[in-house]
Amino acid sequence: MNAFTTLFLTVLAASVALQFWLGSRQMDFVRAHRDGVPEAFRNDVSLKDHRKAADYAVAKTRLNLVALVVHAALLLGWTIGGGLELLDGLWRATLAAPLARGVTVVMSAGLIMALLEMPFSIYGTFRLEERFGFNRTTPWLFVSDLAKSGLLLVGIGAPLVWVILRIMEASGAFWWLYAWLVWMGVSLAQTWAYPRLIAPLFNRFTPLDDPSLEARVRRLAKACGFAVKDIFVMDGSRRTAHGNAYLTGLGANKRIVFFDTLIGSLEGPEVEAVLAHELGHFKRWHVQKFLATSALITLAGWALLGWLAGQGWFYAGLGVTLPSNHAALILFVMVAPVFAVFLRPVLSALSRRFEYQADAFAAEKSDAGALITALVKLYRDNASTLTPDPVYSAFYHSHPPPPLRVRHLEGRAT
Repeated sequence: MNAFTTLFLTVLAASVALQFWLGSRQMDFVRAHRDGVPEAFRNDVSLKDHRKAADYAVAKTRLNLVALVVHAALLLGWTIGGGLELLDGLWRATLAAPLARGVTVVMSAGLIMALLEMPFSIYGTFRLEERFGFNRTTPWLFVSDLAKSGLLLVGIGAPLVWVILRIMEASGAFWWLYAWLVWMGVSLAQTWAYPRLIAPLFNRFTPLDDPSLEARVRRLAKACGFAVKDIFVMDGSRRTAHGNAYLTGLGANKRIVFFDTLIGSLEGPEVEAVLAHELGHFKRWHVQKFLATSALITLAGWALLGWLAGQGWFYAGLGVTLPSNHAALILFVMVAPVFAVFLRPVLSALSRRFEYQADAFAAEKSDAGALITALVKLYRDNASTLTPDPVYSAFYHSHPPPPLRVRHLEGRAT
């Protein structure tokens, strides 16, 4: 066991222990507040709904903790347990061309990992979500989504892996910089293409057919300087009872999208307030800021991989005896998240700051009271717990806890 093996095992154990401690805090805190609706919500959320949200939060957290343990065990099996070494050896005996073998090893490893962790997705969809009345996905739709996702993974992932491995092979010491540029280019292209080319593969998007609501939405978008041609309603109810709304795309390819479940539960002023919040992200440049943050983080990651790929102890410490470009790539993708767990609260804090800013913008451009009532309805209908553990929330949650968010908006209500 070399020093890096010891470091990896230590960080993995610390990561699992930390996440278990946080999950235990969350479950204990939510259970302790299960029988009391927070004062700010007592007029709008029944005790029955509050208890349902608490039970839902506990059930999801428990499932996540089980998945965490299984994922850690699989990671150990892939690395120091010799799983990746075995897979590489099998393909080495079959494919002689290094580049073709590398692409095949990477793609087959990804497929096997997805299959091994699929039971959690199946359980979460057909047992947990079903238990709380949210699941509307049929087995056929579930399989269809998997097939489409798999085809996309092969169609986009395989060529991308080929290009990256080719760059690693032929571009010298700064290959990682060129690989990062390719990675960012593909990421931006996917963001641009998602509304028109990818999302329609999974959902049906129909133009908003409520003239009054459409006029309200377009008036707000114009007042906020958001040039949009398309306002769509997505058939989210095919898969779930949860409601949502979002802005998507880049440049002239932007869309406003409402879940049909959201349109069915909110009044016109509430829909307008939710959209104002989403437009707040646009006006405050949050998308660009997140893209810049992501670019810097991935640049650092590629630079680190560029160094690690040349270190023999990196491979040996993770159970690979024969170094290769594709082994470096797979090992880094597997192991980096273990170390990145400790960065999560920083990114969560940045996201929550953006949410507060978007709420403030919505209060300026629409009705803060309408946004409050919309949020309360969404919390209730989505069974979002109103009493998350503060430490757990600070670590994981991208949105502020409901009581703090409502209090922030109440201070801006006119």
